[in-house]
Amino acid sequence: MKQLCVFLILFFSFKSSDAQNPAIFTVQTDKTTADVQPTMWGVFFEDINLGADGGMYAELIKNRSFEFFKPMMGWKVMRPKNTTEYSWQIPVAAEKELQILSRKEKNANNPRYLHIVLNNHKKGDLGLQNEGFRGMGIKKGLRYDFSVFYRATNAAVKAHLELLNEKNEVIGKGELTFPNTEGGEKWTKVESNFTTTEGAVKGKFNIWFEGTGMLDLDIVSLFPSDTWKGRKGGMRADMIQLLADLKPGFIRFPGGCIVEGNDLSQRYQWKKTVGAVEDRQVLVNRWNFEFAHRPTPDYYQTFGLGFFEYFQIAEDIGAEPLPILNCGMSCQFNSAEMAHLDEIDPYIQDALDLVEFANGAVNTTWGALRAKMGHPEPFNLKMMGIGNENWGPQYIERLALFQKAIKDKYPTIKLVCSSGTDPDGERFNYLNGELRKMKADLIDEHYYRRPEWFLSNANRYDSYDRKSVSKVFAGEYAGQSVQTVDVNNKNNWRTAIAEAAFLTGLERNADVVNMASYAPLFAHIDGWQWTPNLIWVDNLRSYGTANYQVQKMFSTNKGTQVIPILYKNNAPATGQDSLYASATKDKNTGELIVKIVNTLGKAQKAEIKLDGNTKFDTKGHLLILKSDDLEAVNSLDNPSVIAPKETTMDIKGKNVALTLEPYSFTVIKLKIF
Repeated sequence: MKQLCVFLILFFSFKSSDAQNPAIFTVQTDKTTADVQPTMWGVFFEDINLGADGGMYAELIKNRSFEFFKPMMGWKVMRPKNTTEYSWQIPVAAEKELQILSRKEKNANNPRYLHIVLNNHKKGDLGLQNEGFRGMGIKKGLRYDFSVFYRATNAAVKAHLELLNEKNEVIGKGELTFPNTEGGEKWTKVESNFTTTEGAVKGKFNIWFEGTGMLDLDIVSLFPSDTWKGRKGGMRADMIQLLADLKPGFIRFPGGCIVEGNDLSQRYQWKKTVGAVEDRQVLVNRWNFEFAHRPTPDYYQTFGLGFFEYFQIAEDIGAEPLPILNCGMSCQFNSAEMAHLDEIDPYIQDALDLVEFANGAVNTTWGALRAKMGHPEPFNLKMMGIGNENWGPQYIERLALFQKAIKDKYPTIKLVCSSGTDPDGERFNYLNGELRKMKADLIDEHYYRRPEWFLSNANRYDSYDRKSVSKVFAGEYAGQSVQTVDVNNKNNWRTAIAEAAFLTGLERNADVVNMASYAPLFAHIDGWQWTPNLIWVDNLRSYGTANYQVQKMFSTNKGTQVIPILYKNNAPATGQDSLYASATKDKNTGELIVKIVNTLGKAQKAEIKLDGNTKFDTKGHLLILKSDDLEAVNSLDNPSVIAPKETTMDIKGKNVALTLEPYSFTVIKLKIF
């Protein structure tokens, strides 16, 4: 009993002392230690988890040009009393009416098409149904735009178009006729539109044929009319709006492992993603077969979201484009195929031509194509990446060839260079040393780690060389709640608050770290290969995770200059008493911005001492992101479980007193005079 009394006395004495002695932060308001680059917080896009096709690219028809390995994948042939499910092939009973033909010699990019023979067919005799990407998200009262390329010979054919809900009820319908084309050879695009009467989360689309004659179909397409900025054949507006709300400094595109490909034949080639959409060559997506535990046999890239659309989106939301190009190396985890050094010139030329496509005058080859696509003004490209997660001496020798050629022709273009797959170890140490010898502009570091790693590495860049011309790009980061490449990883608050703590270290060291982006970006709840991800969607809805909210609080409260914020022993707060902090000021808005992360499961009193001659308003603004449950997550049904709350506070003199809530990330904004 005596020992218990002593323990209680000591415990309550500690609590009382803790209440009387707040955590004191000193902000040296008159000093600046670094400039914060406009590109500091950006986003990383890769076509993984149905990020493009079936995601941001708003096309509703899957396998619209019959170019998947199984040409009828996504389609079902419908005949009277047909009960066949999606067999992804033409049934024997319909082989005289439907055939997949190829014109590879005439059109290598889009060789296949559907040949249809009709003989006094009535509606209901023969039709096609498309299942969409995990169904089709249909909105009530919205116009839908249908188009198809066709050829018709001696034909008098009508198509009946139907959108269906989950109960197979028609919720939108239209019609289309196919006039004869010249000699039956000329491909012609025809269009129709109709408005829906109801909505559906997992709808389907029917085409019923009526009439007589021979008909060829290709690029069968259906888009909602409410795309981003109303562009026909464009992007899903809610997904891009979530990006715009982040106010990102850059968009990295197209990845990611997509850049490398399983082998070089499957690498991302930007020149195949520009020009007319119908001429872009479909390619199997490497995430189609990458993970045995998450196979996705219907995952292909149509490149409707190609490099022109990417540059356009970046311009729309005020972000710098950061394209990543293949360096002549495929994924070293897969085939590790490499182009011989004697054959690297085409890869380098692709990089040079991309700069011309983005920035060149309209009388240049690639600048003329950009103008033809509707954008005569340059996109003002300033940087690009060479390779993704490549490593070893073979990467360095290829990178050196790229660096010389690009810098000789475009000396102001900054190059992002790979430091491999991990933030430490033999590979990283070798690459980091070699890249700094080469005076690489930006070194791309990746960290997919448990939350504990992020907490213990908030001081990672405190000891980096400030004078080095090579700066860090934290190109891919994400807390893994279980372990890397685990289907049970969650976007919970435990990972998000650890990332927030780590990001204070990036911000404090903005003279070392110039850019950062979470990865991956998007994931469809019914079609993902990798988790966690920043934004989750279904066919109609989307939401930002807790990790998204952390990233947003940093990116929308960035500031322009880093100022010192010191804790115990006049050192940065990098985990002492479970506290992490950074501070900036914004010369554009005239604000002091302090960020403090409390990773302790109890409230902590804090005091911010404003050390300097700067004067402040008597009102401050607080933005608090918190959850008492470290396992809490946002979801489609509850997207705001973890969302910032805004409030005001009174400022007296130069001391700001506040309580840091348990498991919280707090942004304090004070007006400077």
